[in-house]
Formats: sequence, C-alpha cells, structure tokens
Amino acid sequence: MADAQTALQEQFEEMPQQKEAATLGMWAFLATEVLFFGAMFMSYITYRNAYQQAFAEASHHTIVLYGTVNTAILLTSSFTMVMAVHAARENNIKWVFRFLAITIAFALAFLVVKGLEYHEDLTEHLWPGPHFKAELPPQAQIFWVLYWIMTGVHALHVTVGIGLLSTMAWMTSRRKFSDAYYTPIEISALYWHFVDIIWIFLYPLLYLVHRYSS
Repeated sequence: MADAQTALQEQFEEMPQQKEAATLGMWAFLATEVLFFGAMFMSYITYRNAYQQAFAEASHHTIVLYGTVNTAILLTSSFTMVMAVHAARENNIKWVFRFLAITIAFALAFLVVKGLEYHEDLTEHLWPGPHFKAELPPQAQIFWVLYWIMTGVHALHVTVGIGLLSTMAWMTSRRKFSDAYYTPIEISALYWHFVDIIWIFLYPLLYLVHRYSS
C-alpha cells in the first residue's frame, strides 16, 4: 500500500508541494478546455441570435428523453466519483475500487444512450448535408452541425474519462493508493466533474431552449 514516502517524486520536497503541483496542472489543463468549449458555445449563441426561428424548429427534433436520461446518469456518476475520493480519504481501498467501477459503468451507459440517440438522429435525416430533413429550414442545419460537434467532442471527453478512471481502478487494485496518497484520484475527479459540468450546459442549450416555442 502506498505511503507518503514512496509516493513522493524526487522533484518535490514534500507531499503537499507535489499535490499542489498536480492540482495546478489539472486546473491549467481544464482552463484550456474551457476556452475550447467556450468557442463552440459562442458559435452557438451567435448563430442562434442570427437564426432564432430556424434554431427553434431544429431544437424541437432533439430527443429530450435521451438527453434527460444522460443528464441523470452523469449527475449520479459525479456523486459516485465524490464517494471514491471520500473512500480514499478514509483508506477504504475496497470501496475506492467499487465506486470507480460504478462511475465507469455510468460513463459507459452514457455512451450507449448517446449511441442510441445518434442512431435515431441519423434515421430521421438530421445529419447536415444533401439528405437533411426536408421540412426544416436550411439554417437549421447550422444547429445540427453544432449539435454533432458539441455532443461528439463531449462524448470523446467521456471516452477519455473512461480510460482515466479505468487506470485509477487498476492502480487501486494494485494497492497504489492509501489515505496518505490518493492525489491521482482527486485529480481524476476534477476532470470527471468538468465533463459533467459541460453536459449541464449542453443539455439546456440543445434540448430545452425553444422546446416549447410556437
């Protein structure tokens, strides 16, 4: 089982310094991610203001049920991730592994639901191009371009999160963490919460805005 002495890397003098450096590194990375997603959000806002009626009609064709189910899945996964960190703090390694495994299962469930939704979207010809749904105005394709890009990039981040959490679960099974050292789990939790927060913004923008507009 890991202890503070064996977990301390040679470039650091003490564990708090190592933890602060790791946390700062993750926050710096997340700041770049905010800029990345922020550009997409600004594109959405710009085009929505330019083509309000087209966006209203386009948003009526998103499947609220799938979006709501995935929102519930991700919010619950944030809770299980918090519990994994709490279990690590309490040195309950068995439950660290279990909560990580549950979080991974929720992430996989999210991708399955999203895959079913994508299948429905393709069946309904909601893919921008020559075969786009005929009854929608041409500008509605802009909404669906943003929909596919934003949800696709988010799904990619979920996939990366699965890999990250799987690595944490494997390290946990090898007894790499203890109450003296669990910084990687905390850092992974920051990433996962970021993924959840991005979806919390995507959900109303893509599924709820203009949903009940005339």
